[in-house]
Amino acid sequence: MTRQNAVRVMISTTHDPFFNLATENWIFRDLDPRQKVLFLWRNEDTVVIGRFQNPWVECHTQKMQEDKVHLARRQSGGGAVFHDLGNTNFTFLSSKQDFDKSVNNQIIIESLKSFGIVAQASGRNDITVQNDDPLGPKKISGSAFKETKDRAFHHGTLLINANLSRLGNYLNPDKKKLEGKGITSVKARVANLKDLCPSITHEDLSARIIQQFFTVHGAESPIEYLDVDYLKKQNSLNRYYEELKDWNWRFGETPNFTHHLEERFAWGGMDVHIDCSKGIVRDLKIYSDTLHPELVEGLTLFLRNSVYSPEGIQLAVSKASQEFPMVADYLSEFGKWLASRVH
Repeated sequence: MTRQNAVRVMISTTHDPFFNLATENWIFRDLDPRQKVLFLWRNEDTVVIGRFQNPWVECHTQKMQEDKVHLARRQSGGGAVFHDLGNTNFTFLSSKQDFDKSVNNQIIIESLKSFGIVAQASGRNDITVQNDDPLGPKKISGSAFKETKDRAFHHGTLLINANLSRLGNYLNPDKKKLEGKGITSVKARVANLKDLCPSITHEDLSARIIQQFFTVHGAESPIEYLDVDYLKKQNSLNRYYEELKDWNWRFGETPNFTHHLEERFAWGGMDVHIDCSKGIVRDLKIYSDTLHPELVEGLTLFLRNSVYSPEGIQLAVSKASQEFPMVADYLSEFGKWLASRVH
């Protein structure tokens, strides 16, 4: 490999989270790992969960639906994070042999120095800054990693001017009595870089990171700007895009869990225990004081093996209503309530 193509830099011009995560996937799976790659991108309002996380545990999904916040699942591990345009994302790819996360971290840390920000790597995944808070340093960057036999992947976030008040809106679900078996995120104390340097912007920081990337690796390359038209020209990238948008990936990859919900209707109380696996209702128990036992029987019959989504719930309830028309209005009311709880 020549010096001219030893490095590659890409910047996304779209804020579509599925495009950007698909591009990460494409970089990891399809590009030559002998090249050192840097990809910079931002997402519009999105909660991104880790590969093995449970969206119903990690996220307030109903609030996300109301506020038109995307839910995306990345390929790598780690916890749930909220992205908005105040959050800049960086992605590094290299061969496994050449991978060194400390070098990547140093690229970010040195870039921040040019804005008068002194940062340091902390633990395995974070970059923090010192401040006057007596509770200690604040996190301004978190990372996740992935590797195969020949390549390694490091991506992370930089909080420039993120709306930190919204983090809790979507990463703190209401108490649903969920008993999850996935990874539960640790909500770290965080800070925006704007608090430390009011003049810092995504564009300026990106330019510094790119220059530092070139300097560290002793090579330069033209910057590539990626958009939706570029996606259409890359068959594998377009395939990854469709996969990441799909409900089966975002929700169907969920670990086994139990969802316990309660509600009282005019016709009786409903105490519902749902066991899910891979986004499918595998079993459920309904306890009720309703005078219509056929309602419980119908729901139990048709909800079992249904998709655990608003559409899946409504379809199952519709089938139950056809089978038990005498309580169709009660079933419809229950179905609307349950569907609203699994958004």
